[in-house]
Formats: sequence, C-alpha cells, structure tokens
Amino acid sequence: MTTRYRSRFEFDFATYLDNNNIKFEYEPRKIKYVPKEKSYTPDFYLVDYDMFIETKGRFIEADRTKHKLIAKQHPDIDIRFMFQNPRVKLSKKSKATYADWCEKNDFLYCTKELPYTWVKKNEHK
Repeated sequence: MTTRYRSRFEFDFATYLDNNNIKFEYEPRKIKYVPKEKSYTPDFYLVDYDMFIETKGRFIEADRTKHKLIAKQHPDIDIRFMFQNPRVKLSKKSKATYADWCEKNDFLYCTKELPYTWVKKNEHK
C-alpha cells in the first residue's frame, strides 16, 4: 500500500528519509493535550532516534499555541520542526520569524533537510 502524504513537502521529506536509509513512520500516533482535550498527530517518527519531525510550510498561531501546550504537557516527547522557510514572519505585523519563535520557546528546527547532528549514529552504544 502506498502512503498518501498531505503535501509535496511531506512527500519530498519521506523520499529524503528513504534515500538516506532513515527508518520512519508517517503519522504513527496521536498525542492528547488540554485545556480542551484535543489530539495532535505528528508527521514523521524517526524510529531509530525516538524523535518526531513536524514539517511546516505555514506555522499559524494555533499551531504555535498547540506546540507550546504539548511541550509543557509531554516534556518526554521530542518534537522538532522542519520548515520550508524558517525566516517567514509570524504575522504581517510581527518582526519575529518562525526561527525566532522556535529559539525563544526551546524547539529545535531545520530547513528542508535533517541536520547530521540529529541523526548521526552513536558509535559508543
């Protein structure tokens, strides 16, 4: 069965993971969060690294609020962002970018490709 991705960006990232022999699962689980119970489904789970990657073109205020709640309520879950362009402003009136928001809120992020440091193998295991 062929996986259907929600965007070309997700498809391209899945292809990148396959080409680099990085085992992953697409939308493997739901993470519940409150104040009004909701659930969030991260895009990719990197199996060998116990890490979720959320791919983002647009990063709207509702997404940012949700991720702050999830990080606070689930500090044991490693969710990182991959942006098409982290230099996009949060809004027309804001000087801050997606990257600035991530840095301020202690989220790791990258642009279009995984940093080697996120997926290098630990030789001492």
